[in-house]
Amino acid sequence: MRRNGRALLFAGLFYAPLVSADWQVNLIEGATEISRSVYNLHMVIFYICVAIAVIVFGVMFWSIFWHRKSRGAKAAHFHESTWVEIAWTIVPVIILVSMAVPASTTLIQMYDKNSAELDIQITGYQWKWRYQYLNQDIDFFSSLSTPPEQISNEQIKGENYLLEVDKPLVIPAGKKIRFLLTSNDVIHSWWVPALAVKKDAIPGFVNESWTRVDQPGIYRGQCAELCGRDHGFMPIVVEVKSPEDYQMWVAEQASLKVVEQQSAQKEWSQAELMIRGEAVYKASCAACHQLEGQGIPGVFPALVGSPLMSGDSAEHIDAVLHGRSGTAMQAFAEQLNTVDLAAVITYERSAWGNQGGAVTVQQIAELLKE
Repeated sequence: MRRNGRALLFAGLFYAPLVSADWQVNLIEGATEISRSVYNLHMVIFYICVAIAVIVFGVMFWSIFWHRKSRGAKAAHFHESTWVEIAWTIVPVIILVSMAVPASTTLIQMYDKNSAELDIQITGYQWKWRYQYLNQDIDFFSSLSTPPEQISNEQIKGENYLLEVDKPLVIPAGKKIRFLLTSNDVIHSWWVPALAVKKDAIPGFVNESWTRVDQPGIYRGQCAELCGRDHGFMPIVVEVKSPEDYQMWVAEQASLKVVEQQSAQKEWSQAELMIRGEAVYKASCAACHQLEGQGIPGVFPALVGSPLMSGDSAEHIDAVLHGRSGTAMQAFAEQLNTVDLAAVITYERSAWGNQGGAVTVQQIAELLKE
């Protein structure tokens, strides 16, 4: 029995580093100069606090042990000691100054948003992010791309479960990027630990932050504000590309915009709209109305058998385009393109036994012009 105990202890000691690798409790150094400065500042403050704790508790326990009553020790009586007064004033001042100097230096760096080479407006929505590249014709929404089947435990969870998106934020390496953050509905918080960026997105306000990443790579984060029922399904992915690859990406976005405009002129069949609409529905609607359109009683209405799905398409279209005031139903006119709007409305009206029929891309396009 004793031998088994020693074997278990040895195994525990051997595997402890492997286990702790997945149990990260400290800050990470990150991928930017600012994130490394924040990490170094954190460690300096931490070691100062450890040193204070060791000295204070060391003196306290030493006094308790060596000057206990059982040894016949008697407490000294003194007060108004000038040297004690000087010591407990000067020592804390020195400690505070040793903390304040590096902290102030780091804070000044963090709030220096001047000389940015690219400005990006980030807008929080329930539950996705909108990225608008100012002075560039790039504007898109970034939504969770983890399959609903993984969330409902019907499939094995992927490596980046709940931390993957359909369209990441793309920025160039080695460039200073300024972020302008706001919100369309409730308070969100844009947080990417590796970049040491965590800023609230507040309706009616614009907050600023910035980053400069030297090495290309993919960095993941999350909304750090409890923003609603699906708060945990609002990830952030930042893809840093080399300057050359970034310019290729910008050119690709321009090409995609042309393709999107051309697709809006195409005659789409109902079958084609249904296939595309199912994908759009899973990405933008299933979080509230559920995969099979059953909704959540008392929270989100069911689409299966809903009079809205079988009635006049104009009312259904208006609800999707402009949302419903006083409810969680968002306006999707800005979030989805013309084809995706027609596709998802057609899918909702024709799936799960609904008999509402299709709407056309041209029909949506005409309404968007009004």
